[in-house]
Amino acid sequence: MKKTSLPCRSLAAAALIAATAACTPIVEVRGNLPPPEQLAQVKLGASTREDVQALLGTPSNITPFGEESWHYISAITEREAFFEPVIKERKVISVVFDRAGTVRAIDNRGLEDGKDVVPAGRETPTAGKELTVLQQLMGNVGRFTKPAAGK
Repeated sequence: MKKTSLPCRSLAAAALIAATAACTPIVEVRGNLPPPEQLAQVKLGASTREDVQALLGTPSNITPFGEESWHYISAITEREAFFEPVIKERKVISVVFDRAGTVRAIDNRGLEDGKDVVPAGRETPTAGKELTVLQQLMGNVGRFTKPAAGK
C-alpha cells in the first residue's frame, strides 16, 4: 500500500477545514439597540429629547410627520454561504415625545410584530423604444466623427 506524503495530507486537511468553515453561518448585528439599563433611566413625563439622546444616543429614525417619535432599530441576521440572510431577531424601541419635548411613551416591538410588505406586480411603462441586443451593440456605430479642423 502506498503512503501519502505529508504535503498531500496537509492539503487535504486544509481543504476539509476550509469546507467546514464555509458552512459556518455568518451572524451580523446591525442597528442601534440601547442597553436595558440605559432605557430604564428614561422617565415618562420627565425626560427630555436631550436626556434621551444623552442616554440612548442618536436614533436610527425620526418620524417626519405627525407626533414626533424616535426609533432605535436593531436586527440580528444569519447567513450561510451564498444563501439569503435569515432575520433571527429584530427589535424596535420607539420613544414618543409630546409638544413640549418630554417623553410621553416608550414602545417595544419585536420581530413578531412586523408585517410583510408585498410589492405590486405591475411595471411602470417607460418612454422610448425597446432595443434588441444587436441594436444596443451596434447603436453607436457611425456616431463618432472627427472634430472640424477650424475649431
